[in-house]
Amino acid sequence: MLSTERLVLRPVTADDHAALLAHWTHPGVRRFLFDSAALSAAEVAETIEESTGDFAARGFGIWLIELGSGAGLVGTAGLRPLEESGLEIFYSLAPAAWGHGYATEAARAVVEYALGPLGLPEVLAEVDEGNAASVAVVKRLGMAAYDVVPGVLGPMTRYRSTAWTA
Repeated sequence: MLSTERLVLRPVTADDHAALLAHWTHPGVRRFLFDSAALSAAEVAETIEESTGDFAARGFGIWLIELGSGAGLVGTAGLRPLEESGLEIFYSLAPAAWGHGYATEAARAVVEYALGPLGLPEVLAEVDEGNAASVAVVKRLGMAAYDVVPGVLGPMTRYRSTAWTA
């Protein structure tokens, strides 16, 4: 579990399936996270299972973001492989949570965990060109752009943060 001033990030479990399915199939949430593709219930279950295994074996996966007050799901944040390049941070917020700084707060907690206790040399991010909100988040985290690659929705910029820049 990770915590910030306002948020609690806890590893997702099978009990979170219904909440994650509703969250990840919301058009505003999946627009950039899943290239507008809607995940099936089976895909969400598989993702939860993979995350559980990753936490057990490697110490990272997908965290459910909740307000510290226990007000329910705010979103998700996590680490996942970015091809052969390393691990990337990703996050999603419920539309009602947009504009409150939660993405930056949660992402900062995950990056600090990755570069600190997890011992990674760097954390990556891959952001769709049209996703201005995520560009702002990675810049607030101090991540530096290092490449542009083609993506389903158009060009994507890759960013990195190292233990030296975090």
